[in-house]
Amino acid sequence: MHRTFAFFFLAVFSLTLAAQPAPGTAAKSRSAAPAPASATTPPLIKDLPVRKVVLYKNGVGYFEHAGTVSGNQRVAIDFTSPQLNDVLQSLTVLDSGGGRVAGINYNSTTPLAEQLKSLSLGMDDDPTSTELFQALRGQRVEVTGAPGGTITGRLMAIESRTEKVPGSDTDTTVEKFYLTVVAASGGVRVIELTPALSVKPLDAGLQGQLDRYLELLSTTHANGLRHLTLDALGQGQRELRISYISAVPVWKSTYRLVFPRTPNGSATVQGWAVVDNTVGADWDNVQLSLVAGSPQSFIQPLSQPLYTRRPEIPIATGVETTPQTHEAAEMPAPPPPPPPAVRAMAKMKSENMRMRNEMVGSASETVDVESIAADLALTAPGLTTYAGGVDRPSDAIREGDVTTNAFDDFFEYALTQPVTIHKNESAMVPILQQDLPAQHVTLWSESGTTPMRAVWLENKSKLTLDSGSFSIFESGEFAGEGLLDPIHPGEKRLLSYATDQAVRVKVTARDSQQTLHHVEIRRGSIIETHMNVASVTYSAVNSADVDRVVLLEHARRNNGWTLDDGLKADETSPNLYRFRLPVAAQTMATLEVRERGPVTTSVYLNAGSDQTAYLLDLVKRVPDALDKLKPVIDAEAALADLDRRIRESKKIETTASADESRARDNLTALKGNDAAKRFVDELNRAEDLLQTTRKQTADLETQKQAAVEKLNGLISQISFDWDVTKK
Repeated sequence: MHRTFAFFFLAVFSLTLAAQPAPGTAAKSRSAAPAPASATTPPLIKDLPVRKVVLYKNGVGYFEHAGTVSGNQRVAIDFTSPQLNDVLQSLTVLDSGGGRVAGINYNSTTPLAEQLKSLSLGMDDDPTSTELFQALRGQRVEVTGAPGGTITGRLMAIESRTEKVPGSDTDTTVEKFYLTVVAASGGVRVIELTPALSVKPLDAGLQGQLDRYLELLSTTHANGLRHLTLDALGQGQRELRISYISAVPVWKSTYRLVFPRTPNGSATVQGWAVVDNTVGADWDNVQLSLVAGSPQSFIQPLSQPLYTRRPEIPIATGVETTPQTHEAAEMPAPPPPPPPAVRAMAKMKSENMRMRNEMVGSASETVDVESIAADLALTAPGLTTYAGGVDRPSDAIREGDVTTNAFDDFFEYALTQPVTIHKNESAMVPILQQDLPAQHVTLWSESGTTPMRAVWLENKSKLTLDSGSFSIFESGEFAGEGLLDPIHPGEKRLLSYATDQAVRVKVTARDSQQTLHHVEIRRGSIIETHMNVASVTYSAVNSADVDRVVLLEHARRNNGWTLDDGLKADETSPNLYRFRLPVAAQTMATLEVRERGPVTTSVYLNAGSDQTAYLLDLVKRVPDALDKLKPVIDAEAALADLDRRIRESKKIETTASADESRARDNLTALKGNDAAKRFVDELNRAEDLLQTTRKQTADLETQKQAAVEKLNGLISQISFDWDVTKK
């Protein structure tokens, strides 16, 4: 019986094969006999071959290494540093011969940022020249190439200055850098940093720090290969399978549609998958599967040592204190006794716990729980069977050359014959070749206006055609190309590939007729439902010497609209009707599309808007509504009359106010003059008229408020439902 052990390594660990000495027995262990032969280093197997590759559309691939191991052996596989993160996150090891995996190791490196912290330069892994000179501040340096000869001293500072370009007519500026060096004699020199200037540290220790810094940069860039070593322990020959995921280029689909010279209603569809091997290992006779799906995947930097940031706590210093007194705390009140229901529940829980302890063991007993995972007998699938799930035979390439497997929301192309693709090579892998029903049509849509040559393809194969590009070949020559979305078995799809310059399509007539079918009035809302009969006439002109089938796309209205009796679309999508219109060579053909459906309009009655004209028109079209609407019409007419009278009164009020103001101004100007008496009379008349008009306006406003309340009350009480069938 085979036993299979699966180890999912989210962090790499190493198990010591030799037994650890117990405390206090270290000296005795050192003098003991040599370790048994089983603890010696097992022989190494390099590069367990890849046997299965599954590529996904999200840029990851599933890889399975399989081979035979004997006894205790070490298996090594090389990965790049970017690959290792995916490997540590998904690595699975299956030993089908009763063996076990003692541990998995790989060469690790301290992150560069942590290594640079050991240097006193204080620079990161990508410093600027300014940061380099900042790191050399205070050091003894030798500066050559400066005006006046070589200078020896300590580097004090580096600074930048913005200066105007000499001889420039504009305000063009340039940034220059200057070094400040303090010579041994005490003199201070400011030197412009130019390409000819050379600065050499004189401290051997500092020079060693710079050399070490550059060495770390070089070593980090060179450590791109990671060696993963697995210890497989067991007896006899066994089959070992190692699987993981890794980032890979996305595989691509491309198709060819070849039409025979003599049309027979079908085309030979040939599908290819473009596969790239960039993982750094040869794929020799591997079982290749291509999955058109994007399972969720992400990257975690598991291969990099992780350092956490610890908080920095300042050192506490002593503070002189003075004697203080503090208030005494109040004694807490005893808690009230629990209610009887709570006491009964607690007693029940205590009794249940006592009974459970008696079943498991007494309180003084120790109950051991052991893992039984190591003793589970699991049957490992044979290494010759790689495709999971239930395979369906395909009629591609040759019978049985490609199988398809649908799982979750994905579908898979599994090649039954092994494939060889060497590292850093690409290949085109055939996934389909079959005659499928296909018809040439000219596709026209009012939104596109330009007629397109298209193929109406029906997928009668057992494979889902993945999204990709396609090329059309007619009469042995290239005719065009395009893109297709996934086409599942049994689906029919239009694939456009070229402009049809011989066909012109346009809309020659539009007509629409509405008939009132229903009126409903509830709480001031009038809803009219009309039955609309709309028609659109299309004309297509074929200037070619051969017959054409024009496929007209007509916008579909889904809110209760249907095609007229006797008219049926050749194909219906959620938003379109497609009608087939045969057009003979050098002729014109027309098609009228008639459809009917409801059109609803709503009008809201309220005292703020005058709907009298609309209501009078409605009672003409629906005489049965007159009795319900006449009180509202009369109330609206009365309200409209009040509005008119208020406007007239306010107009008189405005005129009277202007006359009163003018008379007052004249009277003020002629104060003490005999002519002022006439303006006194005018002022009195204007004030009387103004007061009378203001009172009249206020009365009208009061009447209007009452009329508004009356109209709103009438509107809220209307209830009316009329249908044309009840006439």
